[in-house]
Amino acid sequence: MSHGPGLTWFKSSYSNNEGGACVEVATCPHTVHVRDSKVTDGPTFAVAPAAWTAFLGHAANG
Repeated sequence: MSHGPGLTWFKSSYSNNEGGACVEVATCPHTVHVRDSKVTDGPTFAVAPAAWTAFLGHAANG
């Protein structure tokens, strides 16, 4: 589980600064990296862009 030197991490636009449960993502051509925004030096995981897109579609539909 690499923290990916050189990755640019983004927090959801729905996140605020009140310490809620948020994730951050960093994208590469073949991978989407995901981590907990409160534990930036903690574990990460990576998925294929198609899997991330499917997850987002499912999450958006409740």
